[in-house]
Amino acid sequence: MILNALYDYYHRCGNLPRKGMELKEIGFLIVIDKEGHFLRFEDRRKDKKQAQTFLVKKHVGRTSAVVANYLYDNSGYVFGYSDKGDVMAQYQVFKDKIRAIYQLHSQDEDMIAVNLFYSQEHQDVLAQMKLDPLWPEIERNLSKKYSTFSFLIEGKTKIVAEKVELLDIDDSEPSNDGQVCLVSGKKGKAVETTTATMIPGSQATAKLVAFQVSSGYDSYGKTKGGNAPISEDAEFAYTTVLNHLLEPNSRNKFMVGSRTFLFWASKNDEAGKEAEEGIFKMFGFSEQEDDPNKNIEQVRKVFTAIYSGELKTTSEDKFYILGLAPNSARIAVVYWAEIPLKEFAGTICRHFEDMTVMDTRIEKKPYMSLRNILSTVTLGGKVSDATPNLPDAVVKSIFQGIPYPQTLFASCIRRIRAESGDKDKNAVHITRAAIIKAYLNRIDKNQKINVMLDKDNTNQGYLCGRLFAVLDKIQEEANNQHSIRERYMNSASSTPAAVFSTILNLSNHHVENLKNEGRKIFFEKLKQEIISKIDADGFKAQLDLQDQGRFFIGYYHQRQDFFSKNEDNNNE
Repeated sequence: MILNALYDYYHRCGNLPRKGMELKEIGFLIVIDKEGHFLRFEDRRKDKKQAQTFLVKKHVGRTSAVVANYLYDNSGYVFGYSDKGDVMAQYQVFKDKIRAIYQLHSQDEDMIAVNLFYSQEHQDVLAQMKLDPLWPEIERNLSKKYSTFSFLIEGKTKIVAEKVELLDIDDSEPSNDGQVCLVSGKKGKAVETTTATMIPGSQATAKLVAFQVSSGYDSYGKTKGGNAPISEDAEFAYTTVLNHLLEPNSRNKFMVGSRTFLFWASKNDEAGKEAEEGIFKMFGFSEQEDDPNKNIEQVRKVFTAIYSGELKTTSEDKFYILGLAPNSARIAVVYWAEIPLKEFAGTICRHFEDMTVMDTRIEKKPYMSLRNILSTVTLGGKVSDATPNLPDAVVKSIFQGIPYPQTLFASCIRRIRAESGDKDKNAVHITRAAIIKAYLNRIDKNQKINVMLDKDNTNQGYLCGRLFAVLDKIQEEANNQHSIRERYMNSASSTPAAVFSTILNLSNHHVENLKNEGRKIFFEKLKQEIISKIDADGFKAQLDLQDQGRFFIGYYHQRQDFFSKNEDNNNE
């Protein structure tokens, strides 16, 4: 199913490399003249992490075997230099390949120049290279993925490895002979092994599909790919698409911890494109972003439009999500979903609805990005510090509409407790309130928490939170202090019976310090309204973790309700 979806996506795109070719990062070019003399190195890196890509012949698969790529390769093959020992065998193989290509294209002036380059004494050419200003930079980056070399003839713009007339690509139609491909359903020659599709954290030779030998999987005398035939065409299509989706600048992927998530729509129409872009904006964050909530409101509108039918879809429109993780020698599939696009849009809309809480900020941004959700429950505010497997679990909750992980809720409560005594921090802010509301509403539909203050909510934790917010507000207006919050919030949220008598007495003194009689009356009425709903037995001796969450929501709602009203309304 996964390979079939990737195969279809290759044909949907229409602009990916044809069979036998690939887009390859090449970080450095060897510039030579028409006589094959070395002139200089040319740096084609975009930054410290990636380089310019060129459309070249597909790379060869190699493990321990010494096999050269076609007119490009690493430093050991191209000019016989490495920081890992003797590479002259690699250099000789690449040199022999250049000779073979030259014999087939002896009239091509670029191949004449490259052949002349390899006709020179190796040590003399290498000595010239080491004098180039770029040589120290090349030495420092030999192990980088982009540390690949090819040739550029002086005065030309296209590198030698890009010249289609030199590549000898087989454009013939696939044969009907061979085995039936498990991906396409067509007959064709089956591959023995598949191409590497490296993901972040994996080995360079990691593959999505790998075949073991003599491990109980061989049958009827068949080995490797013969046991599960995938045709050359299908293998090229799905591996090309995977590498395309995994490109550094891809807008069809996002990283969560060690997981790489790829996503795509089945159709290239407006709804499909908007859905893909929406998921990227929602999840494709980086630690350097100044505003992790940027564009999130637009994402909500897109998925609302798809779910409501404003953006047209059919029952055949699908959305695919593939979660991958690095493993020792192959890539592990940790998540796979094939969902009707409209149903998927509804699930995303539900996430936004669950996360929506009252917002009194001037610049309202109530819809939370994944980065914001994760960073708010960590000590340093860094996503990388989140509990292992938490990011992955949150993503699955959003995509599947299942309850959010208990770890997210517990981490949120823990951070509120840790910061409640800090006078310089607002421990119960909008993101944490949204997390608590969303978690509780998904696990208990009988005690649904509203977006804003709910005066009909009689949950004892919620009422205690409301009352605590009132007492905190009274002290703020009377003395411009928050010592009640700093000293008593944690105990009030867990063991209310032990502290509320104390802080109610303190509040009576604070009320006396209010200069506005109207405010005194307002707060006394509000206190009595809440206390009248407390159980006849009095405050609970202990609140469980869920009701502690409701305490903080009640506190947040009541505080936001104060901010939402002007002074005239409060005095009435």
